[in-house]
Amino acid sequence: QVQLVESGGGLVQAGGSLRLSCAASGSIFSINTMGWYRQAPGKQRELVATISSGATIKYSDSVKGRFTISRDSAKNTVYLQMNSLKPEDTAVYYCNLKGDGRNYWGQGTQVTVSS
Repeated sequence: QVQLVESGGGLVQAGGSLRLSCAASGSIFSINTMGWYRQAPGKQRELVATISSGATIKYSDSVKGRFTISRDSAKNTVYLQMNSLKPEDTAVYYCNLKGDGRNYWGQGTQVTVSS
């Protein structure tokens, strides 16, 4: 079993920055992909960014150039640096880990961007 614990959400003004962290613990398969998804009220959960254990990175078009994903494999931790935040970035952000055919989610952290 894998546990994911997120931190770093909050309220910020448009144009501001936040950094999310997600620490994974438990039986983590060495080859995996960690990432962030988000879900705004009334919308489906969508991909924000992912990073594989081989350092392959993927971003959604809506955050390219503003968000940066990184990971510390020794600590099993993934980070999301979010700059130039917009009100449309407001959502619950969920950490995700995929590995060994399994899919794990964190509890989510709220990010609210005021205009």
